[in-house]
Amino acid sequence: MGCHLCEVYCQQQHSKSKDLIKAFKTETPRPLPRVRMEAKGSVSFSVRCQHCADAPCTQACLTGALSKDPVTGVVLVDTEKCVGCWTCILVCPFGAIRRDEEQGKAVKCDLCRGRPTPACVDNCPNEALIFAEAES
Repeated sequence: MGCHLCEVYCQQQHSKSKDLIKAFKTETPRPLPRVRMEAKGSVSFSVRCQHCADAPCTQACLTGALSKDPVTGVVLVDTEKCVGCWTCILVCPFGAIRRDEEQGKAVKCDLCRGRPTPACVDNCPNEALIFAEAES
């Protein structure tokens, strides 16, 4: 239904306070959602990292800031290494990597590390988002 609650709860999860009101009203820098909702008329869909098996973003990253965890398969951004060259954005086939203009860093879905399921999935009122491993 394109309610954008996935974006809201993603922002909350990636905020310093983990508090919905504080994340939107008082935190600086304001957290960015790692998932994005696109809509055209009555059709809507979420744009998020697919954690590709052979992730082109990790290969294109000039500093090695993007890497794939060999155990979990999650593609992660090391913000200490990211220089904001945006090469990863150019090569991502899903358009899932965003610019954090304020910090000059790339941000993307990390599947809410530390949680059993991502916040976007847990808080989707229509259960339009699911968390499952795809067969290779």
